[in-house]
Amino acid sequence: MFKKILIANRGEIAVRVIRACKEWGISTVAVHSDVDRDSMHVKLADESVCIGSHKPINSYLNIPSILSAIELTNSDAVHPGYGFLSENYEFVKILEDYKIKFIGPSAKLIKMMGDKIEAKKIAKKYGLPVIEGSDGGVSDIEEAKKICKKIGFPILIKASGGGGGKGIKIVREEKEFEQSFKLAKNEAKKYFANDEVYIEKFFQNPRHIEVQILSGKNRTVHLHERDCSVQRRHQKLIEETPSPVLSEIVREDLLKRTVKMVEKIGYEGAGTVEYIYEDGKYYFLEMNTRIQVEHPVTEVVTGIDLIKEQIRISFYGDTSLKQEDIKPRGHAIECRINAEDASKNFQPSPGLISMCHQPSGFRTRVDSSIYQGYKVTPYYDSMICKLICHGRDRYEAIQRTKRSLDEFVIEGIITTIDLHKKLLNHKKFIDSDFNVNWLDNDKIV
Repeated sequence: MFKKILIANRGEIAVRVIRACKEWGISTVAVHSDVDRDSMHVKLADESVCIGSHKPINSYLNIPSILSAIELTNSDAVHPGYGFLSENYEFVKILEDYKIKFIGPSAKLIKMMGDKIEAKKIAKKYGLPVIEGSDGGVSDIEEAKKICKKIGFPILIKASGGGGGKGIKIVREEKEFEQSFKLAKNEAKKYFANDEVYIEKFFQNPRHIEVQILSGKNRTVHLHERDCSVQRRHQKLIEETPSPVLSEIVREDLLKRTVKMVEKIGYEGAGTVEYIYEDGKYYFLEMNTRIQVEHPVTEVVTGIDLIKEQIRISFYGDTSLKQEDIKPRGHAIECRINAEDASKNFQPSPGLISMCHQPSGFRTRVDSSIYQGYKVTPYYDSMICKLICHGRDRYEAIQRTKRSLDEFVIEGIITTIDLHKKLLNHKKFIDSDFNVNWLDNDKIV
């Protein structure tokens, strides 16, 4: 097994990876910016290296600094977590060239599946239904208008190299198209240094379904699906498994086809294939070539440590699991707790945590990097921890989550805990009568 792994990330995911490594008996190295010296991941790691200033471009996205930290600590592998460099083709290619193991797929596969247009072509080639739209990137506005007339409004304009809700514009009428097209291209260039966009049919009331996979040289398995439809502005807030809206026939077809595609492309590692689901039909959306924020709900219903499996695949080349070994039990719900003021359009709320009490109890888990006296900075993503609750069924999972939210105390900053309480008590959530547009359309806060 690896002797030492450097975690090229911060926050709760870095803590999560460090804990998995310790259970393998693997030494860990934390990297951190100057403002993260007192972070939990730095305290828990065996070694730590400061890699730059608070700006991500100078630290967590600073490839030369991270490479120096790898050399300085003699690390033999890198775990990227999610975000930052986790799907950065150039970073992974450099690691491959220097014979440093990247805990994830190859640079070639990251590049291939990270290109939304190429990924859509691959999905179609291997039998997955895809959303009607342009066959590739569109740069000419007149050509774009012809495509829109063919598929009909409303449509979605999306950045080819995008993610995280950036570079996306919904166009409901033809008169709005030209301005939205220009805005999407400008946003794509700003956030991804690539102004290429593509066009898709827009679904009015979709659910967001994703399939977790583990794949090695000889075997690909799925760990069933997650429903991530509680979102605000394309950012997930609550995830659950299994999806309460899929029929067994649709679920079986979805899982079988997903495994087939992942096998065909020769994928190695943990990954997630995402879908739009509406009116009993599903359509390929994209593939994330990394671990997901919401992976804990899959872990608690399957009893499988996905981070350890990532490490195992990276070292041995295959997963130890067989499909018949994976038997999910019960229902799980995850709430992303953000340092945000939901009443003020989710404005970030950095500051010093003066009081912190995290819930516990039967089948209750908190993935966190905060503690009393910790200072939440304004420089990074506002998610500070995740609450994961597991029940025998969806009703029990909801009740356990509500109980845990009532126990959760974070003072000194404003968080989304109260918003999650409202959502878990809302009739639409209880009845699973919602879609990805619910929070943006209904005045919950």
